Amino acid sequence: MGFVVEAEGLVKDFGEVRALNGLSFQVEDGEIYGLIGPNGAGKTTVLRIVSTLLKPTSGFVKVLGHDVVDEASVIRRVISYLPEEAGAYKNLSGYEYLEFMARFTTENGEDVEEIVDVAAKISGLEERLKDKVKAYSKGMKRRLLVARTLMSKPRLGVLDEPTSGLDVLHSVHVRGIIKRYVEKQGVTVLLSSHNMLEVEYLCDRVALINEGKILARGSPAELKKKSGVSNLEEVFAKEVGFV
Repeated sequence: MGFVVEAEGLVKDFGEVRALNGLSFQVEDGEIYGLIGPNGAGKTTVLRIVSTLLKPTSGFVKVLGHDVVDEASVIRRVISYLPEEAGAYKNLSGYEYLEFMARFTTENGEDVEEIVDVAAKISGLEERLKDKVKAYSKGMKRRLLVARTLMSKPRLGVLDEPTSGLDVLHSVHVRGIIKRYVEKQGVTVLLSSHNMLEVEYLCDRVALINEGKILARGSPAELKKKSGVSNLEEVFAKEVGFV
């Protein structure tokens, strides 16, 4: 099984601040891989490098064998990225927004219609897709944006804090969207979250990150067993020496 994402010795400096300090990890085809840790740990920086929005200071990242610096244009055609603070055009209806975004994926009108239909089913918003986005709650907007990210069946979906700021019910719905879609379509997902219980539910494998370094990696079950604890929050606390 080949790697969809391969990062080796990844370093990123912002002036005198070292945001990433030698990260290495691999994401396998068809899995959900989670980067988890507190705010400021470096998760978003990793995702932006993988998505070709930032260049590493040193080390390398490859997506499907393509280097994120030298072959960025190739990678951008096969991935889809959802930032934590993404928004949608508020004066468009949900359907209009999805159609507008689908046209960046294909020029074929029939394909656009099919892609929008897929997105509508993913979102679960049903009749509310006829309403303007400005009438949506934060949870509804996030469901729309997750649908937009996955509707083109990218080889790699990159999701930064996909349930950030959502209430319990919308969080459950978004997690279900991601898990079911990956199982059904075989899409690979790389996501970040500071919610370790959420990641434990979603992810096949995870990397615990703090201060730009990976503390531990493996499946949630492996990490819990190794640390002798019942959840990933306790694993992380042990790794940083909190308990």
